Amino acid sequence: MSQMMHLRDFIALNAIMPSVKVSNKKQLFQEFSTRAALISGIGERDIFDALWQREKLGSTGVGNGIAIPHGKLAKAGRMFGLFTRLENPVDFDAMDGIPVDLACVLIAPESAGADHLKALAHVARTLRDASFVALLRATRDEVGLFSLLTGEPASYAA
Repeated sequence: MSQMMHLRDFIALNAIMPSVKVSNKKQLFQEFSTRAALISGIGERDIFDALWQREKLGSTGVGNGIAIPHGKLAKAGRMFGLFTRLENPVDFDAMDGIPVDLACVLIAPESAGADHLKALAHVARTLRDASFVALLRATRDEVGLFSLLTGEPASYAA
């Protein structure tokens, strides 16, 4: 994946969760795991464990209400992601202490190596743009969020 990386390379329309209602980080990870299992065919528990084990190493809350939980799984055939907009922010133990309301999850194959890091860096750069993040926060539906994140017109998502 040496060419320029885009979110559309690993986030599909069915991976957009526009209004998740959870009260803590663990519940959010359970929601991610349920949706990721449907998308990937990988077991929910495997996905949850990979994300949770990584989170125990240190918060994936990157600041400004944004988190980028991620994990590697031997069973993942390819890298894929999910994007969530939370109804109510949850505490994520982020360094700035701001509760998270936007999260982008990345699951990569064990063998992904540098591509996994490139994808994480790309997501982090994308979500550092304050005006872009404001648009994400103002958008309430899957198709709108998908279009913003991928730069694809909504018709492309259908």
